[in-house]
Amino acid sequence: MNAAIGASGGTGDAGDLAAAIAALSADDTAIRALGPCRLPSPVAAHLGPTAMSFVGAADQVLIDDSVQRLLRAGPIGRLPAFELAGPRDRIFFDPRTVRCAIVTCGGLCPGLNNVIRGLVLELAHGYGVRHIQGFRYGYEGLIARLGHAPVALTPESVANIHHGGGTVLGASRGAQDPAEVVDNLEANGIGILFVVGGDGSMRGAMRVADEIDRRGLRIAVVGVPKTIDNDIPFIDRSFGFETAYSAAVQVIRTARVEAMGARDGIGLVKLMGRHSGFLACQAALASADVDLVLIPEVPAHLDGPGGVLACLERVLTRHGHAVVVAAEGAAQDLIDAQPGSPTDKSGNPRLKDVGAFLRDRIGAHFQARGREVTLKSIDPSYTIRSIPASPSDSVFCWNLARNAVHAAMAGNTAMLVGRWHGRFVHVPMALATRRRKRVDPEGELWMSVIEATGQPRRFGPE
Repeated sequence: MNAAIGASGGTGDAGDLAAAIAALSADDTAIRALGPCRLPSPVAAHLGPTAMSFVGAADQVLIDDSVQRLLRAGPIGRLPAFELAGPRDRIFFDPRTVRCAIVTCGGLCPGLNNVIRGLVLELAHGYGVRHIQGFRYGYEGLIARLGHAPVALTPESVANIHHGGGTVLGASRGAQDPAEVVDNLEANGIGILFVVGGDGSMRGAMRVADEIDRRGLRIAVVGVPKTIDNDIPFIDRSFGFETAYSAAVQVIRTARVEAMGARDGIGLVKLMGRHSGFLACQAALASADVDLVLIPEVPAHLDGPGGVLACLERVLTRHGHAVVVAAEGAAQDLIDAQPGSPTDKSGNPRLKDVGAFLRDRIGAHFQARGREVTLKSIDPSYTIRSIPASPSDSVFCWNLARNAVHAAMAGNTAMLVGRWHGRFVHVPMALATRRRKRVDPEGELWMSVIEATGQPRRFGPE
């Protein structure tokens, strides 16, 4: 039986990413291709030959570009590197006949419409592709028996969608049978499927690609990684992340105003971050208004002189107000289990509400000490994820989309486009879904946070 697509399937254990990088071989970064590229690329006509990379001889970006690694490798070391993204001089698919499809999966994220628009415009204007379909409501839309008819996508129909948040194609969570998905792709004559989604969606795309390979079909599956949590490894940044933490800054400033408006005022902001605290850390640094940051990677001991509550009390005594930012995955081990299913439709653990938990525990702590505080708790999650992309993210989305099209037209498959060391590259889906990227409690980002907030490196009972 085929494993269902769209399920998370992740262990949640990021491990040591630096050690994982050091253990990689060149074979880990090899990109799967459907066959030889024999057709001249139409893109060369308006970009010029100097912009094109020769198929099979594109430049590469070293995964570990440290001097020490280069010295250890020696002059002829076979170092692991990502294939550089960009237009190829020859392509696999005939633009006049190939049919392409786009699907957006998982939760909403700023920039989804920008990516859809970018894919359509590059396919149509860059390559002259005439048949582009959008499958609605994520992988659910790729199951024919569920009755979600695909929609035609044209440069005219997507011209203004980037001005709004969300996705015009809709999205959904939940596992689907890859065999049914491939049946539908065959029935619609699809040659290229673009999957826009997070790590669970990329695992689903990889299962679709494997089913295609098992059947001996020539259908490319190319991913554009999306996650507000920024937790997909081997890419510097996922689209929507900058927009999300920029929006979170405004919320944190609101919390600061509320906290300063009362004696012993506390602003508590819960931000997204199921397993990784990148959004909470980056928003705290960008705002410069946060006194305590709680993330999943650092245990949140509450009690004792070295705990969160004692630290918060010291901040209030010192300043008369405080702002606390908590990632949604923080302190989960301290919260009582909640009724209902332990997982969502994608197989992710259902998180317990850290915002409500901290609100109640902070209130009880100060009440027991006879100290009256005014606490305002804010959860802006749905507001943040549904806004349009920022200008910087809009540019990033365009570059991801156009490079995804270049890769797909060259017949690459089971891969996603990401940025590594500032360059756009091809990353095998199998590598990008091995583990999650997480904040290193001993790393530069967390050190920067504790220097900015003045909080302890770790919270403990002593």
